[in-house]
Amino acid sequence: MATSLNNKLGLTSKILLGMVAGIIFGLLLRNFFPESTFVKDYITNGFLHVIGTIFISSLKMLVVPLVFISLVCGTCSLSEPSKLGRLGGKTLAFYLCTTAIALVLAIIAAVIVHPGNASLATEKMHYVAKDAPGLADVLINIVPTNPMQAMSEGNMLQIIIFAVIFGFAIAHIGERGKRIAVLFDDLNEVIMRVVTLIMQLAPYGVFALMGKLALTLGLETFGSVVKYFFVVLVVLLIHAFIVYPTLLKLLSGLNPLIFIRKMRDVQLFAFSTASSNATLPITIEASEHRLGVDNKIASFTLPLGATINMDGTAIMQGVATVFIAQVFGIELTMTDYAAVVVTATLASIGTAGVPGVGLIMLAMVLNQVGLPVEGIALIIGVDRLLDMVRTAVNVTGDCVATVVIAKSEGEFNEAVFNNTQAGKVARSFDEQVHQMDNKG
Repeated sequence: MATSLNNKLGLTSKILLGMVAGIIFGLLLRNFFPESTFVKDYITNGFLHVIGTIFISSLKMLVVPLVFISLVCGTCSLSEPSKLGRLGGKTLAFYLCTTAIALVLAIIAAVIVHPGNASLATEKMHYVAKDAPGLADVLINIVPTNPMQAMSEGNMLQIIIFAVIFGFAIAHIGERGKRIAVLFDDLNEVIMRVVTLIMQLAPYGVFALMGKLALTLGLETFGSVVKYFFVVLVVLLIHAFIVYPTLLKLLSGLNPLIFIRKMRDVQLFAFSTASSNATLPITIEASEHRLGVDNKIASFTLPLGATINMDGTAIMQGVATVFIAQVFGIELTMTDYAAVVVTATLASIGTAGVPGVGLIMLAMVLNQVGLPVEGIALIIGVDRLLDMVRTAVNVTGDCVATVVIAKSEGEFNEAVFNNTQAGKVARSFDEQVHQMDNKG
């Protein structure tokens, strides 16, 4: 019976169930055994601490290989001679600019609303921030003198720069480069599978993290987490339904309401899978048959967007960074905020479109500004639902970029876009989901 129920529950349901169960478990022990040495030594600092720490460590373990491999793959795709030039420049500029806008909006919202409460930083969570390096040192240290050392130390900016240079080199050495690119594509598939395997452990990790949090801090802790959740959610909705439509209108002159109406199925599928890559076939089909984009534009901008356009993830990283800093009572300077924007924008090039990867990239951003990675424990319980929403935001941004670029390149059928009766996909939504499940 339990096995049958477990098979019916999706990962989202399991994570939410683990979060609720962990909170209830922790609060029950806290209320009924408030002074128990056994609970403190063997459950709080024993079982729950070990499980939660292992899960956090498994996320941190994937940061370096995920960033390097996926960024090399993305750069190889961007740097193919047939796809370079004006199209590549426009696409990259649009994605990076919208990511920077998303980060700035997220940071401003988090600073104004102030979702984090410094009183939550108990002695056990106490953390002394490292002195931030000066701007000159940051610029000098961007280029690694020893890439292997940068990887071993987890210096993300250096890894990103090296991966971009490495990817460009692979793309420009002919047939030998193509063979290496295929190897990196295979490695990327492997690392994606590892991410998938790690995420299967998420319900147990969330249970342990939330259980320990409830035992340590009590019910009042979750007030700030709820506040954090709604700050991220509101900024995501603003970005999807105000920023993107405004850009679409300004850059293409098209009707944003028609665009939003035709994007509903794609957004629903993205929300249900929490994966830009899994949604890609539906996104391409909708762009061509509903939005009127030519295939040679959609086939380039959408796969690239699934790799580097992570505005939703950037919003989570911006709010989470400010939230964690507020919880630990750490004052971030304007230089720190700028570092978050630059680091997360560059990192978006290497962010893979799979469920849960945002937490891995968040660990990188926290390290860059000297914040404790352990702060992720505060938000991980609500991250899965936010992951679903931000994936829908990401695919919306992919399609906005595709439409804008296609119109600027003269590869756009405006009659198809404006015809609300045209462009019905050949297969039903359920058939597409069934096919994706079979492929998965």
